[in-house]
Amino acid sequence: MRYAWETPRRGRFVTHGRTAAALAALALLGAAGAACSDGSDGGTASPPGAPGPSGSGTPEPTTHPFTGGATGRRNPVLAVKIENTRPALPQAGVSSADIVYVEQVEGGETRLMAVYSSRLPGRVGPVRSARISDLHILPQFGRPAFAFSGVQSKMKPYIRQAPVYDISQDNAGSAYFRAGPKPIPYNLYADPRNLLKQAPKAEPPRDIGFRFGPAPEGGRPTASFTARWPATTMGFTWSARQKRWLASWGGRPDLAAEGGRLGGRTIVVQYAQTTRSRFHDFLGSYTPLIRTTGSGRALVLRDGKSYQARWTRPSEDKGTAYTTPDGRPMTFAPGQVWVVLLNDGKPRIP
Repeated sequence: MRYAWETPRRGRFVTHGRTAAALAALALLGAAGAACSDGSDGGTASPPGAPGPSGSGTPEPTTHPFTGGATGRRNPVLAVKIENTRPALPQAGVSSADIVYVEQVEGGETRLMAVYSSRLPGRVGPVRSARISDLHILPQFGRPAFAFSGVQSKMKPYIRQAPVYDISQDNAGSAYFRAGPKPIPYNLYADPRNLLKQAPKAEPPRDIGFRFGPAPEGGRPTASFTARWPATTMGFTWSARQKRWLASWGGRPDLAAEGGRLGGRTIVVQYAQTTRSRFHDFLGSYTPLIRTTGSGRALVLRDGKSYQARWTRPSEDKGTAYTTPDGRPMTFAPGQVWVVLLNDGKPRIP
């Protein structure tokens, strides 16, 4: 089984075009990935709450599909890779993101991918390099702008083939700058507005499967949750006063460079198979590949409660539907959403 971005193809490849043939090929590859990821039947029917493909006939949403808010519904989508190890803290701009993905990288550490649309911070960083799992997550956003510091040479063909506007440091150098006392590579930041000037055709937000509204019935009162990877942890503690989950890193408050504490209104703990990709760093540590198509279990934290849920993503060009055990859409609290990707099983370095 191969994923869409794992193997370069000679000749025509699904890149940035919108032809029917390209989309059909992408859908076929995504369906194959879904069928192999966890033993599901690979059917093509959309699950409850799953988004369909974007098109000119799709009505404009009345709320932002990433946050459930009323602003920024036509703003372009920008995704930025951000370091998430102790030397990088505190990070800049994460508190302004609509969605924050937490992904395992080499050595059992993690890295963030922050997705912006409804609002932009003054700066974001420390900006770091892309990973192959990013290219499996991003197709659901259409063709967003993608900012990162660089990528190993073996992965460059996959970046070129992916449906993103590459505004890495190599291509949008004027938007990047070094600041502060931290040593390289922990002092690289970017101006999000300048980044988007380098990608004027970056697409606006589309339905990626999130559903916002009143909390479902039930749920278990939950004061905190700790996410564990082989080399690090992140915690989320409910604050009734702030009406959001406050983040910690390695047992300490996870602070924002601009002040305050990081955290979100909804935390989605998504359990996904974490396998070994063909890529590795200069130390020989293999890069994890997180399988985000198919289906699996999830835990959704909102309003001081935790809810058992199921995630389903039929193909890479579609979003992820989250449902309750009885099959109804799992609603999120309006505001920032964190998607914490954990191995389905014990923490492991593949």
